[in-house]
Amino acid sequence: MKTNKFSIGFLLINLLIVSSLFAQNEVKEQLVVPLSDPGRPGTLRANLINGSINVTGYSGKDVIIDIVTTANPRQRKEGEDKSTNGMKRINTGTPMDVTAREKSNTVNIESNSMNQPVNLTIKVPQQFSLRIGTVNHGQITVSNVSGELEVNNVNGSIELSNVAGSAVANTVNGGVIATFKSVSADTPMAFSTLNGNVDVTFPASAKMNLKVKSDRGDIFTDFDMDVDKSPSKVNKSNQNGMYRVSIDDWVQGKVNGGGREIMMKNMNGNIYVRKAK
Repeated sequence: MKTNKFSIGFLLINLLIVSSLFAQNEVKEQLVVPLSDPGRPGTLRANLINGSINVTGYSGKDVIIDIVTTANPRQRKEGEDKSTNGMKRINTGTPMDVTAREKSNTVNIESNSMNQPVNLTIKVPQQFSLRIGTVNHGQITVSNVSGELEVNNVNGSIELSNVAGSAVANTVNGGVIATFKSVSADTPMAFSTLNGNVDVTFPASAKMNLKVKSDRGDIFTDFDMDVDKSPSKVNKSNQNGMYRVSIDDWVQGKVNGGGREIMMKNMNGNIYVRKAK
């Protein structure tokens, strides 16, 4: 570990760039983050307010972060602000502020660009756990990674492909797609959205206790599922003179004799539980 770049067990890289020299005001930068112990699994934590996150597992030992941001100039109609009196607006450029810290094989990435979309394309060693999320103007994709995956989005989709281990993937406006090459034996998983389909593919031999619910959609599977046919649970309550009755309409069943609990839920969309071919 080079002392001119890193302190012991800790990496701090801060980018603060203002540039208008790139084509279409696009700024591209790269961070290469060595791990404290490259021979062991690691963890990536990354959260954005605006932008996309793309994570790919590869055969290398470092975490490589490619950062792209594009200027989003404010559009003003001619004559909208009469106080300018013919003055010209000066473009302030394309700001970028991204920080990466590494300690004990955990890499934390943060962006302070509140209004500017920042897109991250990240390469990690294949044995890596993820805690990643974004809010606006982006989707999250993960491929070829094995570990505990926790992925959250708000206004965008989530796609996990050729992953292994376990996953919790939740969004609000967008679909959730996941394809597993192998799954952890006992770790529960959950997939949910409000507006979009939930589409998950598991290995044919996966043992699962499924708990599935779609408020305004259908549920499909090509697994031989032993569905629980017991009557739906009726819940009644009385609080301050207000009486309420509700019916628990989850579909529950076992696949391959049962195993880890897997929950899937959406409000507007279908749910697909697929068997890998």
